[in-house]
Parts: sequence; structure tokens; C-alpha cells
Amino acid sequence: MNIVIFGPPGAGKGTQSSYLIHNFNLFQLSTGDLLRDELKSKSALASEIESLMNAGKLVSDTIINNLIEKKLSDVSIANRIIFDGFPRNIEQAKTLDSLLSKYSQSISLVLNLKVDYSVLTKRISGRVSCSVCKKTFNEFFDPPVSCENSKCADRVLNKRSDDNVETVSKRLKTYDESTLPILGYYSSKNIVKDVDAMEDIESVSKQISSIIKDLKR
Repeated sequence: MNIVIFGPPGAGKGTQSSYLIHNFNLFQLSTGDLLRDELKSKSALASEIESLMNAGKLVSDTIINNLIEKKLSDVSIANRIIFDGFPRNIEQAKTLDSLLSKYSQSISLVLNLKVDYSVLTKRISGRVSCSVCKKTFNEFFDPPVSCENSKCADRVLNKRSDDNVETVSKRLKTYDESTLPILGYYSSKNIVKDVDAMEDIESVSKQISSIIKDLKR
């Protein structure tokens, strides 16, 4: 089955995608990974992408769609793909459906990770990491303690410049305006399943596992 894992920034999409990869033998397709892989190839398309990025421009939907189609044509991963962070708007969702149909595939399930925005803001704005071992903590939910590595005695706790309340609020606003409407598009196909992502990681994984096993029966 092909799955879209859906939810606002900080909902845990990446964590749960990793769980699905290891437990259900699925392949994660993220546009960021596709772009990085293409850049490594040194192809003509890679040069075009590099020029756009160096100029501070967004990579076009046409380029993204071409990269996605390359993967969809790979029979070794057919009907076992997790789409993480894509589609981001209605047009991308419709294009994805068309591309999948071209290769006799479709979206079987949309996992909607639901989290209160107040919790998301703390999850993201509270993130800090050890400057030595890179272990991540959260100032609200997992306060920094000593690292297990003795080399971290003189550590500094780093925070990404975009992990702040103002930036998180902007990202959530963009999500509400551009990405959230996709849920209605997929709901009309009766393939959306809600997941309570307010729970701990293991509990969320169990919910997802139960949903997938029910669909396979």
C-alpha cells in the first residue's frame, strides 16, 4: 500500500515514517531526499536545481514531479511508498494521483497526525541539542540532563535559529492555508484515518500499526 503521512510541523511525521519503514518494509519518499540525491548525480537536472537554489529560488513543481515520477516508475518499491512532506497543496495532491495512476498505483491510506498547536509550538521552540554528541532535548517535555558521553562535560546546548515561537507560528499559518485543505480532498476518497499524536511515540506507533493491520484484513 502507498501511504501519505499527514500533519502539521512537529507532529512526528518523520519519526512515524521511520517506524513504518522498519516494521512494514515500506520506502520513504521525501522531496528533500530526492533533491539531495539528484544533486549528487551531477546530471543536467542537478545543475538546474543547483542554480535555482544558489539564486535563492524555489524548485518548481515540474522538477519535483519529474523526480517523483522517477521513483514511481521503480517497480521494486511499487505500492509500498510513504509520502512524507508531500503533497503540500491540492494541486500537488491531484498531480500525485495522476502520476500514481500512470503506474497502476494509488494512495491507500492517509494517516492524519493530530496535535494541539500549543503543544506543537513547545515541541519545536523548546528543542535544544548537545554541541558534542548532538543528543536532542526539549526544554518543556524532556529537560536537558547530562549526556551519557563523558566527552560532553563542556557541552553547549544549541538551538536552531528557526526554532522559535514566531517562526513556528508562521509555519503553522502556512500549513493551515496551503496544506490543511488537502485533508478534505483525501477525506472525500474515504482514505483518511485520524491518529492521536498527542500520546507518546510508542503509543502513536501502536495506533498506526493497528490501522494498517485492519486495512490488510
